[in-house]
Amino acid sequence: MVANYESWRAARLAELGSPDSWLGLTGLYWLEAGDNRVGSGDDCLVRLPGGPAHLGDLRWAGNELWWQPLGGEMHRLASDRDGTPTVVEFENWAFFPVDREGRIAIRVRDRQWAAKQPFPGIDCFGYDPAWVFDADWQPLSPPQTMTVPNVTGEMKVVEVRHRAVFRVGDIEVELLPMSVGEQEVFFVFRDRTSGRETYGAGRFLKAPPPCDEHIRLDFNLAYNPPCAFTPFATCPLPPPENWLAFPVPAGEKKWQGK
Repeated sequence: MVANYESWRAARLAELGSPDSWLGLTGLYWLEAGDNRVGSGDDCLVRLPGGPAHLGDLRWAGNELWWQPLGGEMHRLASDRDGTPTVVEFENWAFFPVDREGRIAIRVRDRQWAAKQPFPGIDCFGYDPAWVFDADWQPLSPPQTMTVPNVTGEMKVVEVRHRAVFRVGDIEVELLPMSVGEQEVFFVFRDRTSGRETYGAGRFLKAPPPCDEHIRLDFNLAYNPPCAFTPFATCPLPPPENWLAFPVPAGEKKWQGK
């Protein structure tokens, strides 16, 4: 388990220090129906940190988003709703659409951010096998409805069909998943370290798919959400059902950077 943790840790640090890191975001712009001007000019809805005053236009009509660069061909952009979004590149900047419950926003990224302010790393608690649990994966009948807020104040209703149940000392604990996929199960939680040693809005945890009615929860792999690193993220917040009444001194600590 320690080797797996070290491998995860190295991959996590490489991700945060990469050109595509959350730390490289420079803006989040919510589109309006019709044409949206893109460039460095003051009249642009999507503002680039540099380059021409008017680079092109984003046209949002119904369920389709099109990019029309000045002097170039128009082409359709895919959002992150169904997978990887289309990325438009210009010099050292890039932008791409994200879909949030039918609203479309454009994220702008500076791929050379690390040259200006290199990533110094992030502190973690020491690895502790006591925070690894083989939890019961219990079906919920009927399914439970969970209302999940995000950092922008919007609410999302999630249908939950299973819960993870485990014990911490004499306390029986249950966690409700935010999503269940073929490759992983995703949880959002907060605990008594939140706002003190760890990020105040809680942390994320991914677990492998359940097997034989059990699911392994390794809180040493708990990590900060994107909104811990940038104001241009739209992270889900921990639902009240996943507020733990005890500290979890495992996983990533609070980001102390910019």
